[in-house]
Amino acid sequence: MEPIQISAVQEKINKFANKTVYIHLETTNGAYASHFNEGFFSAGAYIRNAQVNYEHGKIIGDGPFRVGLKLAIGWIYAEGLTHFEEDDLGRLLLAGHGYDGKLAVALEISETPFE
Repeated sequence: MEPIQISAVQEKINKFANKTVYIHLETTNGAYASHFNEGFFSAGAYIRNAQVNYEHGKIIGDGPFRVGLKLAIGWIYAEGLTHFEEDDLGRLLLAGHGYDGKLAVALEISETPFE
């Protein structure tokens, strides 16, 4: 993965607009950390292979970045993104890594289901 370049990511987001795609969206602040520190409040969200068709998408910010995907009846939104890549299957993979280098958020878009 490489640091986000807004123009490159926006181009890839546009490529998937108005198509049926699969979304992987995941957030975590260390869901397993509470095991080691009872005072630590952990939270996270996970969705995989949600089939959607978004009208348009936009990446904004100065870094970390935010991506919003406009659906006919709502939004998909991810914040804290720092890195991206388009893999050899043509999937757009976006990740947000915290100051410690650990994954905090992932947003992935694919024309085929994630395995």
